[in-house]
Amino acid sequence: MNPMHAAALRGLAILGGALLLASCATPPPAPVVPAGPPPLTDAQIVEATQAAGRDGVELVVTPLVDPHVEDLRERAEKAQAANRPQRADRELLKALAITPDDPDLLQWRAELAVLRKARDEAEALAKQSIALGPKSGPLCRRNWTLVKLLRESRGEAENAASAAAMLERCTIAPPVRM
Repeated sequence: MNPMHAAALRGLAILGGALLLASCATPPPAPVVPAGPPPLTDAQIVEATQAAGRDGVELVVTPLVDPHVEDLRERAEKAQAANRPQRADRELLKALAITPDDPDLLQWRAELAVLRKARDEAEALAKQSIALGPKSGPLCRRNWTLVKLLRESRGEAENAASAAAMLERCTIAPPVRM
């Protein structure tokens, strides 16, 4: 065989191999577009949670609050209004030292934990509040709204649906009066 033909054949073989390899390459995957609306921010999660506690038509009985705990609650409110969730949380910890099983304080701490970027802690505190708190009414709605939104933010659709079902049970329709 002529050396020029051999070189041409080698060149064609290399080119053919390169084309063969190129045809096997897969294109880069298309970017994943999340389904549904964009995830909520921490502040939006807390606002939605607190709004769920303001809705409702049921009668709510609130127990008397220790005056020292009330002072600590006010200090926590001021700290939260000043966008200082860590300080507000410290005030609530002091209040919980006086009334350790207060489900409202635990839920408030859960909401502050979201603002402090401690979402796992937030869900644990909300679950603790659920265990100690009422099974209907505004606090129940805040508890389950927060759990539902945290689960949705992690992409746990099935767990979020379970929390949504529990949330539905928090509101008891008033009796029909004739």
